[in-house]
Amino acid sequence: MTLANSEEYAHMLDAARRGSYAYPAINVTSTQTLNAALQGFSEAQSDGIIQLSVGGASYISGQRLQDRVVGSIAFARFAAEVISHYKDITVALHTDHCAPQYLDEWVRPLLAYEKEQVSRGEEPLFQSHMWDGSTLPLDQNLAIAKDLLADCRAAHTVLEIEIGAVGGEEDGISAEINERLYSRPTDGITVAQALGLGEQGRYMAAFTFGNVHGAYKPGLVKLRPELLGQVQETTARAVAQGQFPAATSEAVAGAPSDKPFLLVFHGGSGSQPEEIAQAVREGVVKMNVDTDTQYAFTRGVAGHMFSNYDKVLKIDGEVGAKSSYDPRSWGREAEGTMAARVVEACQQLGSAGRALR
Repeated sequence: MTLANSEEYAHMLDAARRGSYAYPAINVTSTQTLNAALQGFSEAQSDGIIQLSVGGASYISGQRLQDRVVGSIAFARFAAEVISHYKDITVALHTDHCAPQYLDEWVRPLLAYEKEQVSRGEEPLFQSHMWDGSTLPLDQNLAIAKDLLADCRAAHTVLEIEIGAVGGEEDGISAEINERLYSRPTDGITVAQALGLGEQGRYMAAFTFGNVHGAYKPGLVKLRPELLGQVQETTARAVAQGQFPAATSEAVAGAPSDKPFLLVFHGGSGSQPEEIAQAVREGVVKMNVDTDTQYAFTRGVAGHMFSNYDKVLKIDGEVGAKSSYDPRSWGREAEGTMAARVVEACQQLGSAGRALR
């Protein structure tokens, strides 16, 4: 079975950090976009991460239900079955960007469900969950993260947190493009003081360095990936000075001494290749890819419709061509164009050809 279990997921993340590459984390909204992402990972011979946003989880449950927990559980069950037939890659499932107002109605119920699974000797539905407390003061953000980290540890999952704010808009959550988009080097020490460096449970951290969700024209987004290196360096120095005596080499779970954090890159659409490469060198092991793959999927649909408009529409009393308006015809094209963009992401992040199986 190639759905990562908790040990395999930890191995994936550690291998990426040691090898200075990252996994594309592909947001999906349907079984079709899931299949497109898996096709891309397999073609690239790359392990990877599939993730659901709060809106994606609701959408998957259907317009009449709009139930995030139902959508998440149903999706994870379907995904596990399909992924089990991909013998050449390992894939993890993740829930993305859970803002404070969604915590009690989405991620906490999922964690409770997963803790019950673990108590029965089963693997959890998802391998990691993101808590997005970026709209809160840092002390509140980390207080909630500390509670969630304990729950994640009990559920055998990894927590992801966000420190600072990502600009732009995703699922109705917006942030302005301003100085709040840049973490401070000392934020790493603050995080380590609250959550430890592995000994209290595994987590990934999205320190912000100018990240913005969505697609923007060149020049608007000012990324400073060197900030990630400064965060890592400042915290590593504090560990070396004995400020975190519990953070032994075992607790940091295979981390190189200069990279105490597993880092995440949000809002990467439109980033320059050299900016992405530097972020990965600084310890990014997961990069969210959503806007670009959304466009790639829809571009495949649009190309089909524009090329076959007189077949997909019943024009001037004609009957069209069923083979052209059959959703499977344009769906396959959309899956193909999205899969190609996933392959591109794997190549850019260095995970292509490095599947652990």
